[in-house]
Amino acid sequence: MALSKNKIKYIRALELKKNRKEENVFPAEGPKLVGDLLGHFHCRLLIATEEWLDGQTKVLADEIISVTPEELSRASFLKTPQQVLAIFEQPSYKITPEIINQTLCLALDDIQDPGNLGTIIRLADWFGIEYVFCSPNTVDIYNPKTIQATMGGIARVKVCYTPLKELISSLHHTPVYGTFLNGENIYEQPLSDTGLIVMGNEGKGISPEIEELITNKLYIPNYPQDRETSESLNVAIATAVICAEFRRRIQ
Repeated sequence: MALSKNKIKYIRALELKKNRKEENVFPAEGPKLVGDLLGHFHCRLLIATEEWLDGQTKVLADEIISVTPEELSRASFLKTPQQVLAIFEQPSYKITPEIINQTLCLALDDIQDPGNLGTIIRLADWFGIEYVFCSPNTVDIYNPKTIQATMGGIARVKVCYTPLKELISSLHHTPVYGTFLNGENIYEQPLSDTGLIVMGNEGKGISPEIEELITNKLYIPNYPQDRETSESLNVAIATAVICAEFRRRIQ
């Protein structure tokens, strides 16, 4: 079956959030990423070169189309197409406070950069954090740039969008951590192996309405502390430092 102009138009339209939401799907590209996702999400459409298809034992998808590299490039979101592009159904997850009471989770307060969000999901996957809760104004996890940046982490990390104030207010005695310039040195504070870590917006940090719900304010000190340095860390880098310290404490 040839790759029609209408099929290319359909795929390219998924660059827009409203179209992804309407169709309840998201695109992913590249052998590694698509390979990771095929076992986790229902695949509605897969287009790939003969070379890629010949190397597969079994591919489960509603529709599979063999294409030339030139055809793939017309549908691809990447500057350099990578053999395979797939359209997956968006999953849905049930949110309960008990999840946060039993494990360590992340909450993202209005993260705006697709690359930052994707990297944070990749970090969550690396550090065994299975749930990430995003405020409604956080960038769409199914943005093609974000999906690529997760490097397959989206297959193992459940991302949920929900009003964070309501979520945190329902936690009661669960520890809620956040990073602030006036917080306490993270390396000198007791840390729990369960609870919620809140990371704030790239420019504004954690919003005031969420800040008032934070039970443990942390600070990542620079080194040496009396040396002039950058004003703050990139949110994805800060997330890596924080998650690494939490996991280091596990005995």
